[in-house]
Parts: sequence; structure tokens; C-alpha cells
Amino acid sequence: MSSSLIINTTNNITDINTTKIEMYSTTMCPYCTMAKSLLEKKGSEYIDKRVDNNAALRAEMEQRSNRTSVPQIFIAGRHIGGFDDLVELDMDGELDEMLGIATK
Repeated sequence: MSSSLIINTTNNITDINTTKIEMYSTTMCPYCTMAKSLLEKKGSEYIDKRVDNNAALRAEMEQRSNRTSVPQIFIAGRHIGGFDDLVELDMDGELDEMLGIATK
């Protein structure tokens, strides 16, 4: 699943359709698979930037995140980190807010 989504100019995330999610991943990475599953469970679309066999994308990932491991996740241009960081945001209730999902 991938999508070209637009970040609103005020950086206020109020609608899931305006939240751009980018994930740098590889084919055989179990943490990448789990991160994708969590985002899909939330109903979120993401841009999957596969870095296997793509040195330019891997270099882009390393430059943006200052990390070499995958996944590296960005929400609305903000570096979230990897799968563990994504889960921590979810457990703290912050992920839904970042994705523009109303919580009750």
C-alpha cells in the first residue's frame, strides 16, 4: 500500500488523509513488517521506501534519520524512529493524535 499524501501547511494534523507517512524498509525485516501491520491496523496509508538494493534510498534514509537500521519511520516529516519507537508512541496514546485519529 502506498500513497502520495499532502502535509497541510500549518503542520496541524487533523485528518488522516493529510498525514504523510514514510517508512524506509527492507523485504526480510520483521520489524518493518510489524510496523506496517500496526499502521495498517490504524487505517493509515504509508509510502514504503524499500532500501534493499537501492544505495541512494539507503543514503537518504541515513541522512534523514542519522540511523542505519530499518525501519525508519517519518510522520508529517518528523522522524519517529523505528518499530519500538512507533509502539511506544502508540502505547502512550500519542500515535493516534499524530495520525489524526480521534480517540474517545
